[in-house]
Amino acid sequence: MAEKSKLNLNRVPIPKQAPDERKRNFDEVALGYADEQALEEVSRCIMCKKPGCKDGCPVNVDIPEFIKAIGAGDMPEAVRILKNRNSLPGICGRVCPQETQCEMTCNLAKKGGPIAIGRLERYVADWERVHPEVRERQKERISLSGRKVAVVGSGPAALTSAADLAKLGYSVVIFEALHVAGGVLMYGIPEFRLPKVIVQGEVGYVKSLGVEIKLNHVIGKIATVDELLESGFDAIFLAPGAGAPMFLDIPGENLSGIYSANEFLTRTNLMKAYRFPEYDTPIQVGRRVAVFGAGNVAMDASRCALRFGAEEVYIIYRRSKAEMPARLEERENAEEEGVIFKLLTNPSKFLGDERGRVRAVELYEMALGEPDASGRPRPVRKPGSEFIMEVDTAIPALGTRPNPIIPSTTKGLELTKWGTVLTDEVTGRTSKDRVWCGGDMATGAATVISAMGAGRRAATDIDALLKK
Repeated sequence: MAEKSKLNLNRVPIPKQAPDERKRNFDEVALGYADEQALEEVSRCIMCKKPGCKDGCPVNVDIPEFIKAIGAGDMPEAVRILKNRNSLPGICGRVCPQETQCEMTCNLAKKGGPIAIGRLERYVADWERVHPEVRERQKERISLSGRKVAVVGSGPAALTSAADLAKLGYSVVIFEALHVAGGVLMYGIPEFRLPKVIVQGEVGYVKSLGVEIKLNHVIGKIATVDELLESGFDAIFLAPGAGAPMFLDIPGENLSGIYSANEFLTRTNLMKAYRFPEYDTPIQVGRRVAVFGAGNVAMDASRCALRFGAEEVYIIYRRSKAEMPARLEERENAEEEGVIFKLLTNPSKFLGDERGRVRAVELYEMALGEPDASGRPRPVRKPGSEFIMEVDTAIPALGTRPNPIIPSTTKGLELTKWGTVLTDEVTGRTSKDRVWCGGDMATGAATVISAMGAGRRAATDIDALLKK
């Protein structure tokens, strides 16, 4: 490890495809560290006596330990340490907001660039993927307890909880509504940010622990929560995500050519529109696309639209760049690729042509006022600032809410005023006996790693309760 007197405060940059090249393909943008780059980044770590990075990790990964193993050239040990707390490192290393979590609490963040923990996590996970024999050697012998747990959904919270419970000796069955496991990791995040071979590799690891995955099983239709409990499951963890899109609720929003970001990304990723005509799900975006919102989903949708051939893609956002919720890396990638940010702007209505297709959107300018309940400046409409922008496709990317199918078929399951399941923040317990909940169904749309943290906490509490 580097001596403090010789410390390099500059993070090792990760290689990427050039913007002009990548904006016309769906290949992964970030190419990952080569061996020498990973070792150079590892050499920056000062191995703090009181490492702040651990405090920022929602799944409590032993960060200094796995970094030390990389530096020692012991990659199997790095894999073992990392996967002891994180069953999905290939995913986390790519899409988790480390800059607001473990990297933010890295002690080097006070002096310069924090250790690139996410990039090193990806490096270890990618090394394991091409050395599958390591996984087989490290496979734990699990003694089954005879207890059964049902997990509803197969996104990050569900996979994490299922893996932890399987390691603890429970027979775990995942019930997934779609025809492929992975949840939002499969339908929501584009290939160029999270290759699906990575997701399926992580799903395969969870299955290797003995977890059974039943696809095309819509809980609330094919069976209710109560029927699962009656069929012999000792506990249920609800983590189906939040797949119901939110809309602008303005005139003209039902015109053809207007997609929710949820539908647009599902068509793109899960139905593989980006590989048309090999897959028969075409998406025609036209020349000009407007995406409404400024979170990671909006960035994903705008960058997909560019790759589908749009000449101009706009992010329409009612606040300024400083208030954007998207990760800085994703905003920078979008800008590099040519996405145009139209800030302090909001829509009032869509206009259609004689065929019922969107042709334009009426927008108006905003100014920032006093902070609202979120702590961000409240956007205020500027009188007389209305103007028309022609568009061929519009994509509201305003967030999602949980599908009501499970709550509507489950007696005794209390909800919050936002339609999420009321849960204990520490344990994940719901108002219904033997039922836990985590991830977006409990919190609304959030990050992959926060969902994983909820999955871990619920698994720990399920184990504690069932062992009484």
